[in-house]
Amino acid sequence: MADVLVCIKRVPEVAGEVALTDDAQGVDARHVGYTISAHESCAVELAVRIATGTGGAATVLTLGTDDAVEQLRTALSLGCSRAVLIEADPSGFGPADVAREIAAVAREHDVVLLGNDAADTGDFQVGIRLAYALGRPVVNGARTVEVADGAVTAQVDGPDGIENYAVPLPAVVTVLEGGVEPRYPTITGRMKAKKVRVETVTPQRGPDGPGRVRLLLPPARPNVVEVLGEGPDAAKSVVDLLEKLGVAR
Repeated sequence: MADVLVCIKRVPEVAGEVALTDDAQGVDARHVGYTISAHESCAVELAVRIATGTGGAATVLTLGTDDAVEQLRTALSLGCSRAVLIEADPSGFGPADVAREIAAVAREHDVVLLGNDAADTGDFQVGIRLAYALGRPVVNGARTVEVADGAVTAQVDGPDGIENYAVPLPAVVTVLEGGVEPRYPTITGRMKAKKVRVETVTPQRGPDGPGRVRLLLPPARPNVVEVLGEGPDAAKSVVDLLEKLGVAR
């Protein structure tokens, strides 16, 4: 039996062009909705699978304001049985602060799953910092995670193919999207999730700060157009291009 803690974060649901806040400390979410990252969706799926397969339980946790209860209830509707909100303004909490606060809750759990990185700020540090705070082994960037015989087995995409890691429980694992297909919440699941009491805890102490100077957006990729020709004279160039792409032979 394995008790699993899966950590999520309320992030802007950005599908198109990303805009930053005026202070460049976060993503401007004034005109978009909120969700959790694709990495964390896969982490929730793995948490539910592990809990179901071992007869344990899956708890979902986030650090944020009351607004983040929406994301907690989504995870509850997918199969998590308990939810914990560390109530604080997340904008002031850096990776070290978040890891410290998760550690205060995570010690009772056999496995802690997190997304590989934050979808809004790109922080890759929380999983590693949490593992050090708990004194546990950690596997980063896992595509699949299984628990059996007192150990966690995780598959990771390595430079030469799939790499398999086995670490003893208790352990921390960060998850990359793509290894599993997250389930969708059912109407029954959503109804049950509404009845679950979200446990609220206060931070151990105030934040030391994110230590971030600013976020930077990568330069936009230029659009390049190549004119193959005009009218019938373009036919040969089109055929050559299709052959180059392997479409025509």
